[in-house]
Amino acid sequence: MQDIKFSNVKITGGYWKTRQEINSNTTLRSVYDRFKETHRFDALKCEWKESEPNMPHIYWDSDVAKWIEGAVYIQNTKCDKYIEQIIEDAIDNIIENSDENGYFNSHFLVTDKDKKFCYRDCHELYCAGHLIEAAIAYYEITGKDRFLKAMCKYADYIEKVFKEQKSAAFTTPGHPEIELALMRLYMATGIKRYADLAKYFIDEHGKHPEESIYIKSVNENYNQDDMPISQRSTAQGHCVRALYLMCGAADVAAQYNDQALKKACERFFDNIVNKRMYITGGVGSSYIGESFTIDYDLPNRTAYAETCAAISLAMFANRMLVFGPESKYADIVEKTMYNGIMSGVSLDGKSFFYENPLEIDPDFNDVDTSTKHKLRFPITQRLEVFGCSCCPPNILRFVASVAGYFYGVDRDTVYIHQYVDSKAQTNTLRIEQKTEYPKDGKVTIICDTEKKYIALRIPGWCKKFSINREYVIKNGYAFIVADGHAEISVDFEMPVRFIAANRRVHSDAGRVAVMRGPVVYCAEGIDNGADIKSVLVDLNMPYELKDGEFPLPLIETYAYRPRQTNELYYEAGDDYEKIPLTLIPYHAFANRGQTEMQVWLLRKQ
Repeated sequence: MQDIKFSNVKITGGYWKTRQEINSNTTLRSVYDRFKETHRFDALKCEWKESEPNMPHIYWDSDVAKWIEGAVYIQNTKCDKYIEQIIEDAIDNIIENSDENGYFNSHFLVTDKDKKFCYRDCHELYCAGHLIEAAIAYYEITGKDRFLKAMCKYADYIEKVFKEQKSAAFTTPGHPEIELALMRLYMATGIKRYADLAKYFIDEHGKHPEESIYIKSVNENYNQDDMPISQRSTAQGHCVRALYLMCGAADVAAQYNDQALKKACERFFDNIVNKRMYITGGVGSSYIGESFTIDYDLPNRTAYAETCAAISLAMFANRMLVFGPESKYADIVEKTMYNGIMSGVSLDGKSFFYENPLEIDPDFNDVDTSTKHKLRFPITQRLEVFGCSCCPPNILRFVASVAGYFYGVDRDTVYIHQYVDSKAQTNTLRIEQKTEYPKDGKVTIICDTEKKYIALRIPGWCKKFSINREYVIKNGYAFIVADGHAEISVDFEMPVRFIAANRRVHSDAGRVAVMRGPVVYCAEGIDNGADIKSVLVDLNMPYELKDGEFPLPLIETYAYRPRQTNELYYEAGDDYEKIPLTLIPYHAFANRGQTEMQVWLLRKQ
């Protein structure tokens, strides 16, 4: 199965149209301004000298590359001369300052000049991968190939150093990303050597225990170096590194029909979604190593759940669809789209979370009053830039290209993976969706195609639905005969649902989360008062929906209201009273100042 490229899809209404407008009108310039202020763009000029401030960091190029990629995507539908000039100037600097081999890295071109490809964890190949992705985007959207040619030369040099001469100090990247970028480069150019180089990196990964990561505080699990990828069964180590690596592995498995690698990707995916993923689609339980931990270890208040990790999970899940339609993959794309990714950006598009916890209690975030060492909790308000600022431009490019996740095609079928008010047009088909999803579950689909079938994903959360045409369910998709032209009406029932966690997830014992459709909800103190962690939810109590872009459930609950006493402990009694509890979409938390937040609520037995 192949995706229908986002450039062939226009979002015409609803949540994603609003988010794309904010992304192009606000986020694009806001991220650029912060990167300009922090000298990331100036670093591309390679003019820094010893003893000067603002030495280019080893990963700054990746930040700029992702911004360029997102900016180019936005230019596809909204041409902005100011932004265009920034893009062109940045590309000029990259091309002009690349060395005679095509190598570009703004750090190693101005300092440690004799240390190129000497340090495995210095992000050279990671930055190269993002530069390649930016060059492909620039080529595909503008038709100009000068950036692409420069990155092809760089990729040729990487092939020479790593595969042919083996003269680098290490065999595989310390931070994966080059693998998936090389596969994209192959698809953009048709040059098979780039796919072969990606396969080389994937095949060699985990086979060189002598090549340690240059971070002394971690072990071989941190970068998935403990075994070859084809033998993997679990998600280990740094989340983003692991998921970028598996994106490349999925691409290579599909290109080379590598069944062992494909099965490893399937095991890896299943381990994440069944045992190591938050209900929001966030992954990464610990800030130590920004990493996966063990099965069912999913603490809420200290959840790391990096924004980039949720994005990379969506990227990986979407790639798994290339092996054939399995709704569980598109379900995870949907879960991350509406929850764990978009919580990473403020509603106004200006500020960001690196970490996305599922619980906040500000009153107890600074309790170590007599010590300099403090317990660590995620920040409670978004920032406009971080020292390690990978997430803001990743959000930028994700939102700009989100339509690439909506549709797919294979030899005889058109697939509707995601339900969004949109239009898609290629040489052989036209699709239009009319819907307010996920505000409600009603979708009208109009499709003109030569394909034999139209396949509609039945969301995993949906228990009842109706379709006005005959259909056959296969792997979570409803297959409908197309007949050249089809008008299909679908209605997915979307009640408020209470979700429990596996009993091994001790952090959620006796608690429930609230969902409606794909959207996870949370309660904030600003709406509901203090101590919302003690609220009891009766699953049999009625609820109502307050109208809005995402209908807000208002649930009758029981609030802990102990008798007035100064005693720290006392005899328990009937200390609860009924109160209405207002819920908001999880992705919208922390937009109204610092306040308590809770996803998992106590369940009344």
